[in-house]
Amino acid sequence: MLWTIFVILLVLWLVGLVTFHAIGWYIHILLVVALIVLLIQLFSGRRPVV
Repeated sequence: MLWTIFVILLVLWLVGLVTFHAIGWYIHILLVVALIVLLIQLFSGRRPVV
């Protein structure tokens, strides 16, 4: 699920970088948020149940 959101935001960022200069910074903000969530998910991970 998280990887799907990341890929969608990455594609939207690339489209915004190429075409929409006026609203491109919104997509940049969303990409940064997605990267932060991805890093938190990777570092926290799933703890094994003991």
